[in-house]
Amino acid sequence: MPPDTPLDPLDHALITALKRDGRASLSDLALQLNVTRTTVRTRLSKLIASGEIAGFTALTKGDLADSPVRALMMVAITGTGTDRTVSRILTMAPVQAAHATNGQWDVIVELATDSLETLDKTLTRIRRLEGVSHSETHLLMSTRRAQPTR
Repeated sequence: MPPDTPLDPLDHALITALKRDGRASLSDLALQLNVTRTTVRTRLSKLIASGEIAGFTALTKGDLADSPVRALMMVAITGTGTDRTVSRILTMAPVQAAHATNGQWDVIVELATDSLETLDKTLTRIRRLEGVSHSETHLLMSTRRAQPTR
């Protein structure tokens, strides 16, 4: 699948199923999607080869225990240095990811820290970066994940 080939409904359904359960077997995915295991394997290989699926990860209880304070920080960036500002944000240890978005906010930053004090220090560092005009932060109190549909 070339990088600019649009995804079809089956590709989207496969990605959605994997987001719900990244450990689902090819057989389970085939059953959910009403296709053969060979089709799932072929589509999955193409999605990985094209870079559409960039990798797989596991979130453990330990990950949450090590970083019990989690937050989303919406950041507005002025000027033309958005890429430079985001690059600086991504070097900070508590930053898990930075997502480009639309609307009032330019970037949504995922943060995970061991304490509110560490979170506060990180927020201050981000707010002091050149180009950051304003921000808003939301603590994540609890998380519920979609359950695999079987």
